[in-house]
Amino acid sequence: MIGKGRSIANTGASIAYGWNKEKDAEIIHSQYLAGNDVGRITEEFKIIQDQNVRCHKNTLSFIISPTPGDGRNLTKEQLGELTQRFLKEMNLGNHQAIAFVHRDKAHTHVHAYVNRIGFDGKAYNDSFIGKRSQLAAENVAKEMGLTTVREV
Repeated sequence: MIGKGRSIANTGASIAYGWNKEKDAEIIHSQYLAGNDVGRITEEFKIIQDQNVRCHKNTLSFIISPTPGDGRNLTKEQLGELTQRFLKEMNLGNHQAIAFVHRDKAHTHVHAYVNRIGFDGKAYNDSFIGKRSQLAAENVAKEMGLTTVREV
């Protein structure tokens, strides 16, 4: 499984991309959010983000890609569990987050968007976020009995 992560500034546009119906997108995980559309969820992120005006790249964007073989066999519920475990592994279990599955390509993949600003107003440390997200994806793959990148 592959995990990629980075900090971004365009929360609304990114969530809109994740929710793209042309990509057969489905919500597979949501935490600390009440909204049911892109605008409301973006507003909820912004309420928390306004507590820390110094942080401009205030959303974390992750792509979690199981191997093509694993991805074909994972249900919506299993992908939701995978995402929840990934966020917990990244110490983001207490941040607002929403995740979508895309099955429009040969490989199933998850787009997860997480509020980088916590409820305490502090920004999540994004140092080496790409490397840390890959390690977290590999750990979750092992926990769930999925193929890791090193096994491919």
